[in-house]
Amino acid sequence: MANITFIEASGQETTINLPDGWSLMQGATANGVDGIVGECGGSCACATCHCYVDEARLGDLPPPSEAELDMLENVASERRPNSRLACQIKASAALEGLIVHLPETQE
Repeated sequence: MANITFIEASGQETTINLPDGWSLMQGATANGVDGIVGECGGSCACATCHCYVDEARLGDLPPPSEAELDMLENVASERRPNSRLACQIKASAALEGLIVHLPETQE
């Protein structure tokens, strides 16, 4: 399990203890975090779970797949070097304390 902190565009912080294997998108939507929509249910087909991962922790994540990179071309908010799709990041003990910022809009 890992404690992941989501920071909404408004500044509201929510820390969730996610079970190993859950995606950040699953954890956010199951716990009512505003700013993650997840329209496609986590199949990497909509880009409505766009987030900004703490740059210091990018190396703790597996690199994005080609499908994720393609979907990141369609995000509604600014794409940044630390942009990822929350549906593609799985919780594990290695991500303990990860902070992700949510964009102003997903649509």
